[in-house]
Amino acid sequence: MINQSSFLVDVNEEKFEFKLDELLDFDFIELKDAQFHILDNNQAFLGSIESYDPTSKSMIVLLNGNKYPIQIKDHFDQLVEKMGLSTNITFQIKEIKAPMPGLVLDLEVEPGQTVSQGDVLLILEAMKMENVLKSPGDGIVKSIAVKKGDAVEKGQILIEME
Repeated sequence: MINQSSFLVDVNEEKFEFKLDELLDFDFIELKDAQFHILDNNQAFLGSIESYDPTSKSMIVLLNGNKYPIQIKDHFDQLVEKMGLSTNITFQIKEIKAPMPGLVLDLEVEPGQTVSQGDVLLILEAMKMENVLKSPGDGIVKSIAVKKGDAVEKGQILIEME
């Protein structure tokens, strides 16, 4: 049975289960700049959060100089996993359009290239600022409708995906 007050925590691919009331046993002091101090069984730990992604409920924590990737699953995540469902949402993209008028400074992809969500596609200069356009999803570059140095209008198709 899945307990609503328990969390499954994956640290360096090792799994732990914590109950909410057990977490209250730690002496936890939040410091500045995402740093913290923990006292547990007369042992002190100094740590900081290097990165945090609330969507995937994952973070990288530095604890006493060691780096730990952490994945947290609450009771909803555990229930979805137990039911064999996936919470990973991916969507396929068809076109990348210019979000504003500007000048194409650089193209980072070429036709036939496979891209993942977050990959840099191109750099667009607008209002004297460089804007890095990243892929909002996974796909394969079908064609590129612009070249380096082209002026583009807002909404103009820059890259077609398949």
